[in-house]
Amino acid sequence: MALKTMQKATRYFISKVAVNGGYLYNYKTDFSMREGENIATPSTVWLEPPGTPAVGMVFLEAYEATGDILFLNAAIKAGYALTWGQLASGGWDNLIDFDPVESRKWHYRRDVEKGDTVTGRRRNRSTLDDNKTQSALKLLMRLDKVLNFENDEIHRAVLYGLDALLDVQYPNGAWPQQFSGPPDPAEFPVCKACFPAEWSREYPGASYAAFYTFNDNTISDVIKTMTEAWKIYGDERYLKSAESGGDFIILAQMPEPQSAWAQQYNINMEPAWARKFEPPSVTGGETFGILQTLLDLYLETGESRFLEPVPKAIAWAKRSLLPDGRLARFYELQTNRPLYFNAPRQHSNLPEPAFPNLADYTLIYEDTDLPTHYAFKVPGERLKSVENYYNRILREGRSAILAERDKSNNDDIALINEIINSLDEEGRWVETGRLKTGDPDKPYIEAEIISTRTFNRNMSLLTSFIKNQR
Repeated sequence: MALKTMQKATRYFISKVAVNGGYLYNYKTDFSMREGENIATPSTVWLEPPGTPAVGMVFLEAYEATGDILFLNAAIKAGYALTWGQLASGGWDNLIDFDPVESRKWHYRRDVEKGDTVTGRRRNRSTLDDNKTQSALKLLMRLDKVLNFENDEIHRAVLYGLDALLDVQYPNGAWPQQFSGPPDPAEFPVCKACFPAEWSREYPGASYAAFYTFNDNTISDVIKTMTEAWKIYGDERYLKSAESGGDFIILAQMPEPQSAWAQQYNINMEPAWARKFEPPSVTGGETFGILQTLLDLYLETGESRFLEPVPKAIAWAKRSLLPDGRLARFYELQTNRPLYFNAPRQHSNLPEPAFPNLADYTLIYEDTDLPTHYAFKVPGERLKSVENYYNRILREGRSAILAERDKSNNDDIALINEIINSLDEEGRWVETGRLKTGDPDKPYIEAEIISTRTFNRNMSLLTSFIKNQR
């Protein structure tokens, strides 16, 4: 029944939900409303997971577990959606718009291959934010391998994108949040992280697209992409790039007594402002993703230098725990006092907007009136998890960890039965959810929706279940 459920759900998704093989996040069941990160038109698909690359990966993993060509064809269609929307700069924007008129606003790889090399006023800024370009490349690489590197369109897209990531990597090993072309190495000196002599508590409104960016695991996701590229293609350039990313992490560790990391750094390697609720600080959030990346790099390479920053960072995190066992997302530079913002919505019964006005934010030390759109505190369990992982590596060694790392442990029969039984006659997992309206007086409505996040989760669990039955 698990396989039949997956087949039925997939047929519905590719015939009713997909747009040219691509996907958004949420759809009203009659498709009168749809959204990615924002409200979307019927001609658009989204990059950030759980969008197009994530759905495509679910299909590909289902194929690898079952051998059913239905899933492979669905994954290939998602791959083609991505190759169609790949930018001339090598990566992807937030979305792909298949509308014949709207799509002309972007400059694509396919344009370059036809000799159209001048971007002009078209959009050509690739983004690494929120795992967009990285997840697209990871799906295309996996497809390329499954197809024995014989699909020319997918193979060209992969090599073009990987070359772009190599070209835009900074001399110190970092990557920017966004890029449209290679940096001038002379403008980006290699140096260690340091505290700024002073920093403004007021949001400056400056662009941060070129900053060295850990926020939302940006650099960690690129390192994973380059590591996987090395495994698939055996090109030492990709391994060297991943290791250089790890070397940047080592450079970016802040001095004592705050031996953790900032969300982003300017060219002087000083923590810097990004968005209006992301101040220069040491972060109790992204630090744990960075530590996980260092541990993974050690497992992949055996290079002990990637373990050296870990003990100091764990010690900092233990010292920085809040009374409730959590960590603040932001700690003030040098004093290590937790930093927060006031809630943008004061004494109002309206829902808090996703990105409130600049004037609504004030940087404060109190946590009594926090905005709800952003995690200003993070679970302390992440500290215990990374510390346990680090200690296991020291105790058991690389070989033992690598041998069991990819094992699946899904034996929850009750959950599998629930997933199977909750698929409706049409092949949908329907749930109650919230959709954006675009109306400031009523920003959201509750509706019966189809969620790609739920689809991805259920398909992954069913795939894991089938693999365990072998």
